[in-house]
Amino acid sequence: MITTSIFPGRYVQGAGAAQKLGIEMVRFGKKGYMICDPFVYDNILPGFRIKMEEGVNVTVEKFEGECSDEEISRLTKAATDAGCEFIAGIGGGKTLDTAKAVAHSVGKPVIIVPTLASTDAPCSALSVIYTPKGEFKRYLFLPKNPDLVLVDTEIIAQAPARFLRCGIGDALATWFEADSCHRTVSANMTGNPGSMTALALARLCYDTLFEYGEAAMVSAEAHVVTPALEHIVEANILLSGLGFESGGLAACHAIHNGLTVLKETHHLFHGEKVAFGVLATLFLTDRPADIIDDVYTLCMAVGLPVTFEEMGMKDPSDEDLMRVGEASCAEGETIHNEAGEITPGAVVAALRAADGEGRRRKSLKN
Repeated sequence: MITTSIFPGRYVQGAGAAQKLGIEMVRFGKKGYMICDPFVYDNILPGFRIKMEEGVNVTVEKFEGECSDEEISRLTKAATDAGCEFIAGIGGGKTLDTAKAVAHSVGKPVIIVPTLASTDAPCSALSVIYTPKGEFKRYLFLPKNPDLVLVDTEIIAQAPARFLRCGIGDALATWFEADSCHRTVSANMTGNPGSMTALALARLCYDTLFEYGEAAMVSAEAHVVTPALEHIVEANILLSGLGFESGGLAACHAIHNGLTVLKETHHLFHGEKVAFGVLATLFLTDRPADIIDDVYTLCMAVGLPVTFEEMGMKDPSDEDLMRVGEASCAEGETIHNEAGEITPGAVVAALRAADGEGRRRKSLKN
């Protein structure tokens, strides 16, 4: 059996890592095109400009909010007109996915600078494409991972703590999905089964979340860099990225994609929906009671949603949940990497069970 694992070209993390941005950029050329999310453009970019202008000339473009085909086309044309030697993306997950897609379109290296540890998007050779209205559309598989991922934890620590929490929710899916793909010998993002390295990294990601998750959230709330924060940032970005991409996806992310069809969930971030997908997957795949207890305990400790009401879905109808189930089980969805046949009805039952368990635990806590 052939297995495949893929990784970014270089990963740099630490407090003050942005000081090396210009030095790292010049390895790819002297003329760059940077896609920058609106908050970063207005609040962080001036400091980055000083760091970038060490031997490089960078044209900066503001990202318009969705990683859509329309936005990728707009920025591809602008980057081509700018005559850049490399593409850089700075900001959150959708900005970074857009930068990766644009770099692929223009055939240039890509530098990724996440300002949040909210998803595992930075390291991957994958862009998640949405409609302009924010509904999931498709995955865009790219021929290579980013050439450089640079993570300054001082910047990460200044973000609202909700973003780190969302990264924990996204990373929480990594082990469960890699394990399911390993059990069913399903393909990862390369089309081949993952290696034992991928499975081990996914497990390390899972263990790190339980070891340091609560302490890291305390640091995030205080906006300070501590060893616990560094560990969780690495788990959210690097370990989760390597684990999902080389280990594979399964039900958790498919249920996330299904949840996007409900407008009530559009205010939620990716990791919050993925976390609820994890809870539903625990029931869908018949995980043991001790694992269910561990996962709910962690989610509640760090503040991830465990009920429909916390998701903004106060009383979803069976029809609405069936829409989620049908989208989760669409042809080609990663839910089919789970063992056995998964039906939309089974997803609906798992969603209701996940909500019921969350409400039970909330009532005990109160």
